[in-house]
Amino acid sequence: MILNTTGITIPVNRAEGDLEIRVEIEDGVVTDAWSAGTMYRGFETMMRGRGALDGLVVTPRICGICSLTHLTAAVEALDAISGVVPPDNARRLRNLALMIETVQSDVRQSILMFMVDFANRQAYRGLPALDEACARYAPLSGRAAIEVVRETKRLLQGVAIIGGQWPHTSFMVPGGVTSMPDISKILQLRIIIERFTAWYERTVLGCSLERWQAVDSIAALDAWLEESEQHRNSELGFFLQLARQTGLAELGRGPNCFLSFGNLPLPEDTTVSGRGGRFQQAGWAEGTTVHPLDATKIAEDTSHAWFAPKKEPLHPYDGETKPYASGHSGQVYSWIKAPRYGGRVVETGPLAEMIIDGRPLFLDLIGQQGPSVLVRQLARFIRPAYVLDTMHIWIDELRRHSMDFFYRSTRAIPDGEAAGMIQAARGALGHWVKVEDERITHYQIITPTAWNGSPRDASGARGAWEAALIGTPIDDSANPVAAGHVIRSFDPCLVCAVHCLVGGRKRGRMTLGVGNR
Repeated sequence: MILNTTGITIPVNRAEGDLEIRVEIEDGVVTDAWSAGTMYRGFETMMRGRGALDGLVVTPRICGICSLTHLTAAVEALDAISGVVPPDNARRLRNLALMIETVQSDVRQSILMFMVDFANRQAYRGLPALDEACARYAPLSGRAAIEVVRETKRLLQGVAIIGGQWPHTSFMVPGGVTSMPDISKILQLRIIIERFTAWYERTVLGCSLERWQAVDSIAALDAWLEESEQHRNSELGFFLQLARQTGLAELGRGPNCFLSFGNLPLPEDTTVSGRGGRFQQAGWAEGTTVHPLDATKIAEDTSHAWFAPKKEPLHPYDGETKPYASGHSGQVYSWIKAPRYGGRVVETGPLAEMIIDGRPLFLDLIGQQGPSVLVRQLARFIRPAYVLDTMHIWIDELRRHSMDFFYRSTRAIPDGEAAGMIQAARGALGHWVKVEDERITHYQIITPTAWNGSPRDASGARGAWEAALIGTPIDDSANPVAAGHVIRSFDPCLVCAVHCLVGGRKRGRMTLGVGNR
């Protein structure tokens, strides 16, 4: 029992939005944790009473990192309400834009957000590869950091070709897309993705996409790392070496339950294969046991969040977003609700996708070692390797079908309700929408960080990264780098997750409560 705590604050930088993590530590180990989103935004409230199409313009402004994913969720809900199936070319363009946004996010998060911690000279002064880590990842000067900024900026030009701008484009509409690029633009898009793929293979993987696909087990991963100096010197190889030297496989266990809404609907005429009409599968998993997704089991608990209290968790179709700041009552501590699947705490993100898609390497890693910072960050590092080939296929199909339709006419949006449920870069994203008389009467959004960074629920169950922090060693409370590894492995995005900053409280801080018996 903690009899006394002493608050110590340190910065939690490189996290999108306003995050506060409070932990208690005992004998140098985290024994409890609380995650708080400290900003209220209220997009759901803004949407009520607006025109049915306004979500296509307003919701992409929720986040400047994953604006396309919010646009996609919004338009898929309206597609469903309208009963329209977009033509194949619209599917290809929507998918390609979304894949570009996800791929650039994965590489930027890995190098610019996560790997920077290894350039922490105070925390890792005994690390043999410290000088090399600093040369690669030091902010504003590391060669890898500079390369990633340059290459991802070029890749995002592909979204500008498809949608006119990035971020905050609104080129998707119910029934398709607003325009089809001509052949010269499609060829330009192909060159952009080919160039990025070559850079990713040479720099991040240190091998071809084909060679990486053969890495299907822990043993194969070990063999790949030993195979060549090129592999070991790649960003992925260097990450694996650092991860093993710093014990990342022992950090950040989490709930060991995973959720994916699936993504990338397949065109009717395509050589790309998938299941359930999507390239990425929907489902949830206990460890490596995968179950079908039942969207009726999704509910939001507000027992520990600053929202009007409800007796029971509510499905997003019935949910409300009514801010109710009752002050520092002790029980409530976040502007993030607590989404649960069938009452369970689940983790979402690239790792969840790998498990639910049945990727053998990750089934072996989770089956033998369980979730950790290492496996979670590995999934984000190599997710592009599993989608870049498919991007090339869909570009070639666009070229062959450049004269086909890209839009099916939809008139007024009818009365109805539907959900747009997709995978954003950080995981499962859903927009639940109701329309009446061409006006939005109801809008609820659950973001990936709401799943991962939720507060406790009515049963007292911690959110995913609250649970993952338990057991984290804190060698230096003024520089708790291990806790930073755990949080950043989830790629937090608070600007998406919160639904006003509390006066007098600092932004972006981690509070350590040091327990004394």
